[in-house]
Amino acid sequence: MGDVLVVLCPGQGAQTPGFLSPWLDVDGCREQLEAWSAAVGFDLVATGTEPDADVVDTAVAQPLLVAAGLTTARLLGPLPTTTALVGHSVGEITAAGIAGALRADDGLAFARQRGRAMAAAATVAPSGMTAILGGDPDEVAAVVGAAGCWLANYNAPGQLVAAGARDALQRLADAPPAGARLRPLAVAGAFHTPLMQPALDELSELPLTPAAHMLRHVIVSNADGGVVTTAEDLLRRLLGQIVAPVRFDLCLQTLQSLGVTATLEVAPGGVLTAIIKRALPDVTAVALRTPDDLDDARRLVRDHADVGDVTSLEWRLVVAPASGTLLRDERINGSLVYPSDSLALVSQRSGSVTISSPVSGEVVEWLVEDGDPVQQGQPVARIAPAVQ
Repeated sequence: MGDVLVVLCPGQGAQTPGFLSPWLDVDGCREQLEAWSAAVGFDLVATGTEPDADVVDTAVAQPLLVAAGLTTARLLGPLPTTTALVGHSVGEITAAGIAGALRADDGLAFARQRGRAMAAAATVAPSGMTAILGGDPDEVAAVVGAAGCWLANYNAPGQLVAAGARDALQRLADAPPAGARLRPLAVAGAFHTPLMQPALDELSELPLTPAAHMLRHVIVSNADGGVVTTAEDLLRRLLGQIVAPVRFDLCLQTLQSLGVTATLEVAPGGVLTAIIKRALPDVTAVALRTPDDLDDARRLVRDHADVGDVTSLEWRLVVAPASGTLLRDERINGSLVYPSDSLALVSQRSGSVTISSPVSGEVVEWLVEDGDPVQQGQPVARIAPAVQ
């Protein structure tokens, strides 16, 4: 299968006050965050940089994390087609944006609505979450259930999170599993449990339109560690995860089966990278904590370019060779194209640059519309290679 790069997208709890401050010195980051502030309804720059800003509030933390992840992912340049993505909880919305399942504004708006709905559900009755470190997994599960709680996060062997009503969590604290250490978490409620059903009911009524059918990059799902290739499947899972546990442990198993050799965690990087280093010690792991980590991250991207297809997807990605306005050649739709055949032009003030087919095959999907602006390296179409 070849070497596999995995991009990790962190979830709630990874953020700290002021974590976006160093990123504002990177060209384009401040402007991008300012532009996306309208989608979330608050000032992303101020919230992510002021030391006294409330970044724990669920309604703020979730869109802030998605904005940070999408902004720093764009600094990496085009990802290899075979890159896989994993998002932890709300981080799966970040992954959806990177993979092309959701437009950035739509993903950010959904994260804001998700955060608000989950925060509201948490006010119905006092509830919370407690990390459980160590102990026998079967015994931990039995004790958690006996206390009236649920296992909400399976992060890795020996790293579980229980969630439930406050009185149930107190029963768990009074009679913990043997050999386990308990640590209450600073969260508003019992996320990823049936107590979030009001949030699921609310969010299920929202229109959530996929930006494309096929994903640019496969996503390894929180729900069951399964490999997701279509936007429709992913969006269903984004809703289902609200009341279901995060199975990051199963994601780790899938990454091993795919042959992962390196992981790259977008900002605020660190939490998932620490899990990777313990669970998969032979994997090279880079976390985007500050802009100083960009060189190492971009090196990983370059090192994993064009190394094969991790899931045998029957398409090849075509990217724009330059920035400008895309002018599609509609004559090639539905017909066989050959290497070097012109698929489109990128019009610039100085002239036009041709986008040529990299293989023999059929254009199965355009990722941009005729007349759209494109950036150098931006994916613009998919080709199904002809059978050799």
